[in-house]
Amino acid sequence: MTVNTPPRADHALVDWIVIPDGEGESRVRLPHDAMLAAGRSPSASGGSESAWFVGGAYTYRTQWTAPEDSGSIASLVFEGVQGDAVVVVNGHRVGTVRSGYIEFEIAITHAIVWDMVNDIEVHVDHRDQPAERWYPGSGLYRPVTLALRPPAHFSRDAVRVVTRQLDGRQARVDVDVRLSGKAPAGTTVDIVLSSEGQPVARGSFVGEAGAVELDVTDPRPWSVEEPFRYELEVTAVAGEKTLDTWHSPVGLRTIEVDARRGLRINGREVLLAGACIHHDNGLLGAATHRAAEFRRIRLLKKAGFNAIRSAHNPLSRHLLDACDELGMYVLDELADYWFVRKTAYDHSGGFRQTWRDDADAMVAKDRNYACVIMYASGNEIPESATPEGVELSRQITDHLHRVDHARPVTLAVNLFLNTLVSMNASPYKADEATDEPAMAGSTEANVMINHIGKLMSLVSRLPRADRASRDAFGTVDIAGYNYGLARYPGDVRRHPHRVILGSETLPGDVARAWASVKKYPAVIGDFVWAGWEYLGEAGVAVWVPGKKAGLAKPYPYLIAGPGMFDITGRPDASLRLAQAAWGVLDAPVITVRPLDRSGKPYVRSAWRVTDAVESWAWRGREGTRAEIEVYSAEEQIELVLNGRSLGRKRAGRRAGYRARFTVAYAPGALVAIAYRGRREVGRSELRSAGSATLRLSPETDVLVADGADLAFVQLELADQNGVVEMLDDDRVQISVEGPAELVGFGTAAPATEDSFLSPSCTTYRGRALAILRSTGGAGIVGVTATSRAHGTETVHLLAVPVPEPVLPLTRA
Repeated sequence: MTVNTPPRADHALVDWIVIPDGEGESRVRLPHDAMLAAGRSPSASGGSESAWFVGGAYTYRTQWTAPEDSGSIASLVFEGVQGDAVVVVNGHRVGTVRSGYIEFEIAITHAIVWDMVNDIEVHVDHRDQPAERWYPGSGLYRPVTLALRPPAHFSRDAVRVVTRQLDGRQARVDVDVRLSGKAPAGTTVDIVLSSEGQPVARGSFVGEAGAVELDVTDPRPWSVEEPFRYELEVTAVAGEKTLDTWHSPVGLRTIEVDARRGLRINGREVLLAGACIHHDNGLLGAATHRAAEFRRIRLLKKAGFNAIRSAHNPLSRHLLDACDELGMYVLDELADYWFVRKTAYDHSGGFRQTWRDDADAMVAKDRNYACVIMYASGNEIPESATPEGVELSRQITDHLHRVDHARPVTLAVNLFLNTLVSMNASPYKADEATDEPAMAGSTEANVMINHIGKLMSLVSRLPRADRASRDAFGTVDIAGYNYGLARYPGDVRRHPHRVILGSETLPGDVARAWASVKKYPAVIGDFVWAGWEYLGEAGVAVWVPGKKAGLAKPYPYLIAGPGMFDITGRPDASLRLAQAAWGVLDAPVITVRPLDRSGKPYVRSAWRVTDAVESWAWRGREGTRAEIEVYSAEEQIELVLNGRSLGRKRAGRRAGYRARFTVAYAPGALVAIAYRGRREVGRSELRSAGSATLRLSPETDVLVADGADLAFVQLELADQNGVVEMLDDDRVQISVEGPAELVGFGTAAPATEDSFLSPSCTTYRGRALAILRSTGGAGIVGVTATSRAHGTETVHLLAVPVPEPVLPLTRA
């Protein structure tokens, strides 16, 4: 048989001109977050929810040279556009994109001029803010691809893979395939599953659509611990001609869940130690860079997390690729709202008309990712406490089961919020300004949670809380409890067939939640809010100076504040509490409340365990009262300052995994020694800093010269031993030479007026992060940082040619 190369190609449309409304044009490379460039203002209509960033309207323009007409079918694939978008090709309006998180494919064959240069425009309107309860970003923030397909072809998600049976000896895998377009009579579809280049199973059928069952001997299952993936190739052949080929890595794994035996992946019990994450990438804004998503998953997994929950929208393919390749379970979430408005300009008004299409798009994207183990139909939906909302929940669950019967469905319910709604005689009413449904929502509940603290826990235990949630929970496979930890013991008894998931938990409650996960098989896991810091909801979890503060903080507050990793990727003290509870700390971790705040009043937040940092470098604060917190799973901690013991205190589970000490600050060495009984089992040390200079530390010294790869360069004001000084911040300028460009530069400061797009910033607690992007060429990249008071430093990276991939970097 002669194998012909089909006329198929994916052209990543990277280079664009963007024209903000009423302003001059500039050249950008996708992914691009136009909201970062628009800047921030204390009068921004999105307020604290959008981190005081300004909305806007933008025109994106690019050109694409079409090949000679070969009968190909052309389409534009948008993986995500923030703002309502109109797409124009050669002056013809070809379609619209209406969701920031759902993929859209728009046919453009009728508008293409073959063998000519074609003009493509995308008009994005994102002026109305707030559109979300967090920082959304604007514009073409996820990839845009021009896809050329033969007349009979496999669409991007034409192949569906389900592992029916899996044990140590045999796996049974169903592969469903559907060709698009008109295939010649007698077309044969061949399916080959390979392992490391060697076929392990194959099958075929005749026709445009069909299914085969593959039997795999001695299968290698996919799991977080061993994320092994096979290669699947599907080829359509008519006579001597290959019509099209589709290929992708696929993992084989099964999912089972019930209240008696909990969650089983490949037949083995799994406890989910999960992180809720938003879609933004900190200094990069909302721009979805593949390398940044892989870095985030690597750091979360290394820290001990084995699962992420998308908050509160479908994840990008880049992030799913990272989870599938590196090993991380995923709960992918459909929406933050249904038909009741949560922000002034969300799309709740059209939810009833669009949710089926959005659910279909999410499932089509997720279906062949082994990492995706469940869907969430919504987050903190207040109408789920009403009969109308319960019925909609049933419809969404039934629909998700129809399009993907291999994964369970959950609904994240805020029990406190549902109780509030159930107490309202009129469960929802029309908003006076928009005439759309409105009721107490997530923001209002968060305000109350932050202020009434333990009362929230009390309310969630009331019989009314059960009545306000049980009907909605009855429509899903897994009951998602947001801040409902207090109900676990009672609900395990009251609802013996209910599977419970801690879909959102306060950082300070992680240890108690994990104890329940280990104790009750019906409680399958816990997701902390939040695993990774995010932009927007400005200051809700930041401990601020003063005696009184609202939940949202004024300009220039930027970040939300609850992240166990900050926006530069550094771990927070709250992570150490979780790690101690999970049993993954190798040694005690010493943290110190900021000495420049010692003795001053401050306002705490329910979403933050502490404001302490891992440092004993507080120049000029000699004699200041230091509050020290040591995290450990061991029984006792002894603290030693400059050779003098400060005594022993209880740690471990009975002490909430935290031992507290108070001492007058003195430079030198602070040592924590962990004891199990009378035996020392671990120790750690913090030191004060000597004379600090500016230091640059790339996380890798190699950058792939593909025009997309990123390099993360840590900047520190540190002494010769690498100890970073907390109270010696400085203004720093960054410059880049060679085949790379600076795409992000900044710090984890909760409030700042520095732009992440500027080449200069003021360090925060002695640190900053620079992010470089390949411009496509190979060679030496030089990075130079110049400070006002700490000198200059230069480092070099090597941009290397793109290696030949064994498989495509993105799925077909």
